[in-house]
Amino acid sequence: MSDINQKCFGKNGGFSISFNQDYTSLSVVSNTGYRLFSLGSVDRVDEIFCSHDEDTKIAERLFSSSLVAVVTASEPNKLKVCHFKKGAEICNYGYPSEILSVKLNRSRLVVCLVDSIYIHNIRDMRLLHSIKGMAPNPRGLCTLSLLSHLAYPVANETGELQIFDAANQLRRLKLKAHDSPLSALNFSYNGVLLATASEKGTVIRVFCVKNGQKVHEFRRGVKRHVNIGSLNFSTCASFVVASSNTETVHIFRIDAKAIEQAERRCSIALEASAGSDNNSNSSSSSSSDGSSEDDGGVMGNTDSTAATVGGGGWGMSFIAKAVTNYLPTNVVTDVFTQDRAYATIQLAEAGLRYECVMAKLEKEIRLLLACEDGFLYIYSFEDAKGGECKLIRAHDLRTPLHGITEVDIGGNENDENTNSINVNMTKSMLPAPGTYAGVLKGRPADRMSADSDWCHDLREAVEYPVKVTVPIYDEIQFPPVKPIAVE
Repeated sequence: MSDINQKCFGKNGGFSISFNQDYTSLSVVSNTGYRLFSLGSVDRVDEIFCSHDEDTKIAERLFSSSLVAVVTASEPNKLKVCHFKKGAEICNYGYPSEILSVKLNRSRLVVCLVDSIYIHNIRDMRLLHSIKGMAPNPRGLCTLSLLSHLAYPVANETGELQIFDAANQLRRLKLKAHDSPLSALNFSYNGVLLATASEKGTVIRVFCVKNGQKVHEFRRGVKRHVNIGSLNFSTCASFVVASSNTETVHIFRIDAKAIEQAERRCSIALEASAGSDNNSNSSSSSSSDGSSEDDGGVMGNTDSTAATVGGGGWGMSFIAKAVTNYLPTNVVTDVFTQDRAYATIQLAEAGLRYECVMAKLEKEIRLLLACEDGFLYIYSFEDAKGGECKLIRAHDLRTPLHGITEVDIGGNENDENTNSINVNMTKSMLPAPGTYAGVLKGRPADRMSADSDWCHDLREAVEYPVKVTVPIYDEIQFPPVKPIAVE
């Protein structure tokens, strides 16, 4: 955990625990190395690898493959790409400053520094693009969707962010999500939605990635300056779970109709803009349907009819009118239109950092809370009615597990071209020489075999198991990526 995050939470359990992209695996990082665990059931957590290495800062696994991206405390500016089944380092990459976070999906590997981001092709670690001159980002705050959309903050004083297409190296949307600086953001599993939270931590907003329109605004609480520890969607993208430095974890429900309404608001806004060229009256009437707001969107994303959203009826309207005599109108509107938590978890102790996700275990939706104290807590969840979630199991991940059979996993602003990047490639990261291009570049013949081997190992580590008993991902949603020929 970074020093900034540590100051926010006040305590330190000595561990950093993170989940992989589909929540089927987690990594436990400490000053003695890192370990990988497989999550298959409520009652069992299988240890599949233990590094027994030096002090580790980051260990990110790519789905259920053998590829792990590792950063150590002794070399904080070096990224090591490892094949953990072979216990071997495939390659490493040096950067100008400390690596703050690493994000992976099936086609891209993203490295975030304090003022720059580097985007690699994960199949051969080729540097595709870099984003330099960003506003200082000391937390390394960024998120990468499975569709290769990359979101990162672009301002220090406000919660403005950029959505960047890492697949095609294009900037897409820039939106102001909050008035205060961002503290957390994450894409939904299907890449359609983006959830954000500011440093105040009282409001969670959800945006449509396609057009930047606001889908939901959730109120976590009224206490000011609450630090959000994690913000994640469920794998079904129907819920958002947020943890903070308080003793309460909040789960919010996403309304599928709200997504449709957000898309429709964008269409109305576009029609209104087009109509304004011909008829100013029709423009003003259309713009009343598409709303505007200072805090939360590209075009403004608050419904003009928000006071009646949620079935408040005349009762809520009457209360809202009554309290406007004592409070500012905008405050009243915000409080009465923001959705509340659908379910909650009451923790035994506040101040510790929890990474919270929602995933299916044994065909049931469970809440998984990985705490920096080295424990994994599993809670029940009633998706039909919500309410208080109950603790059903806790797993101690602090020490290596013995006698466990290894599971069968074999079955910013200023975008610059890669030509101007000042990144130091190590010897092992040179392109494979077993080609005509390699010969022309004058590589010795005795190096051809060794350099070709790491390319083969990298592709092998990225590949998914050929044979599995339970499908881990949907072949339609995540079609296999064809290996590319490295020259």
